[in-house]
Amino acid sequence: MTLEGFITMALVGLLAGWLAGLVMRGRKRSVLSHLLIGVVGAFLGGWLLPMVGVRITGGFLGAVLEAFLGAVVLLALIGAIRR
Repeated sequence: MTLEGFITMALVGLLAGWLAGLVMRGRKRSVLSHLLIGVVGAFLGGWLLPMVGVRITGGFLGAVLEAFLGAVVLLALIGAIRR
């Protein structure tokens, strides 16, 4: 992976994790946890969305949307396990 790709993935993950944290309204999280949730959410979204027949294109914004949806699913799963 190039440095540019790594930085882009980190920015997408950070933005998606932060947005998912706003939507899901859980406990306060650190910047590192937003990044981790966003990156894991991006992988989850990239795996889960095609399974249900959803394809998201659109460059950076499409990547953020896909990562955001995956991060929301991830936070919902974490919330369900904690209860």
